[in-house]
Amino acid sequence: MQMKKQFTDSTHVVLTLSGDPEVLAAAKSAALTELSSSVKVQGFRNGKIPPAILEKHIKPTLLQSEFLDRAVNAMYVDAVEQEKLHPVARPEVSVKKFVPYEVVEAEFIVEVVGEIKLGDYKKLKLAKKPVTTTAKDVDEVIARLRTQSAEKKDVVRASKDKDEVWIDFTGIDTKTKKPVKGADGSNYPLLLGSDTFIPGFEKNLIGLKTGEEKTFALSFPKDYGVKALRSRNVTFTVTVLKVQEVLEPKLDDEFAKKLGPFKSLDDLKADIKLQLQAEKQNQANQAYADELLTTLTEKSKVDVPKTLLEEEVDRMIANRKQDIIYRGQTWAEFLADEGVSEEEYSKQLRPDAELRIKAGLVMAEVADKENITITPEELDARMELLRGQYQDQKMQLELGRQEARQSIASRMLSEKTIAKLTEYATAK
Repeated sequence: MQMKKQFTDSTHVVLTLSGDPEVLAAAKSAALTELSSSVKVQGFRNGKIPPAILEKHIKPTLLQSEFLDRAVNAMYVDAVEQEKLHPVARPEVSVKKFVPYEVVEAEFIVEVVGEIKLGDYKKLKLAKKPVTTTAKDVDEVIARLRTQSAEKKDVVRASKDKDEVWIDFTGIDTKTKKPVKGADGSNYPLLLGSDTFIPGFEKNLIGLKTGEEKTFALSFPKDYGVKALRSRNVTFTVTVLKVQEVLEPKLDDEFAKKLGPFKSLDDLKADIKLQLQAEKQNQANQAYADELLTTLTEKSKVDVPKTLLEEEVDRMIANRKQDIIYRGQTWAEFLADEGVSEEEYSKQLRPDAELRIKAGLVMAEVADKENITITPEELDARMELLRGQYQDQKMQLELGRQEARQSIASRMLSEKTIAKLTEYATAK
């Protein structure tokens, strides 16, 4: 096959290809085979008609169209494989010359992954930080368990710290006097002293009795999660529906026995410490892998194709939309809270999307250079392990899908690649 290759920029290449006689002959043969099922010739069974006779009974334009499609596709596939290109979208194709079954010349404009220049990952060093679990960490879990196991009793006295109050509340902008979205609630249980609301809110409720109302003004923190509410001055009106005293269980061996197969409080604390340590270690491992990959990505040169970037941004937006649906919010409400348009929000996501794509391409390049692969046996073993972990029928069906196998294989390849990078980064 004759080929001319020209890059118009780092991620776009123009291929001008001319098919060899062997390729064209194979394309014609395949086209005849494809169309043979629709042709009946007296004296011959379907599939047994000689090509020369078959050709005479097929409409010429139909055969030429099928032939051209197959020839063009074969030329393109061969060129991509020969040049080791990584297309990210379907090519733009234009036929420049066509003599049926003799000459096919076509031009392909292809968007591809650009050249990847890896940083020297074998010399990249990054120490792992030790993970510790303190007695304070364990005590915090114990405190939450006591609160969850607590009995609650309605009281007629004024509320105090550690009580739970059930409230209706509304918030209006202190200046405009207009309602503030996200600053209201109905029949909401609030544990005083839990610091789950903005600073100052819970303190204003101490001393109130059932049926009492109070109005007070507060400012949202500068770093509040919802941009539209940051530093905003809001006047709240709160009505206390009821006050409950929270009676936490005594912290002793009996408390531990009610929570599981523990003989004593010390057994419970030991189990909590083990679980916390494992959780912290997993978080530390993930943070280390992220830092290691980010560092290598920043030391590497990767040209990200526009198509991949747009697809990643769209995927991130789709995931965010799914999250806000679970929170009972609409997309329009979310954008309003953030104080941005959809176009502005998309632009905000682009840096993170680009970093994700670069990191993925860097990982793939490292795996290729290190000859890291996942064998069918390794994948089968992981799938069997997952089937044992998830007994839910829906999950079992999901694990049986080919897409699931591909996803798990990709994850395993990432794990192996990170392990190899970690081996280099921690070697003395």
